[in-house]
Amino acid sequence: MLTLTIIQILQVLISFVRWIIIIQFILSLLIVFNIINTSSPFIRGLHDGLDRLTEPLYRPIRRLLPATGGIDFAPMVVLLGLVILNIILNNIAASVLVGAAV
Repeated sequence: MLTLTIIQILQVLISFVRWIIIIQFILSLLIVFNIINTSSPFIRGLHDGLDRLTEPLYRPIRRLLPATGGIDFAPMVVLLGLVILNIILNNIAASVLVGAAV
C-alpha cells in the first residue's frame, strides 16, 4: 500500500504543477491584454514568482521546439506531459490494486 500512497502524492504534486501553469498562463494573458499591469508590486511579484517556478519546466522544451514567433507552446507541451504522466500513474495504481486483490 506504500506504492499507492506514493502514487497519490505524485498525483497531487502533478495537479499542483498543472494549476501553477494554468494560473501563470492566465496572468500572462491578463498582462499582455493590459487588463492588469505590472506596476502593482503584488502583481509584479506574483508574475515573477510564477515565472521562476515554471521556467525550469519550460526551458528544455523551448530548446527542442522550433521558433514560432510570439506563440509559446512550452506550457501546452508541459501540460500534455503531465497528463500523460498522470495516466501512467493511474495504470500503475490499477495494476497494484489488481495485484494486491489476487
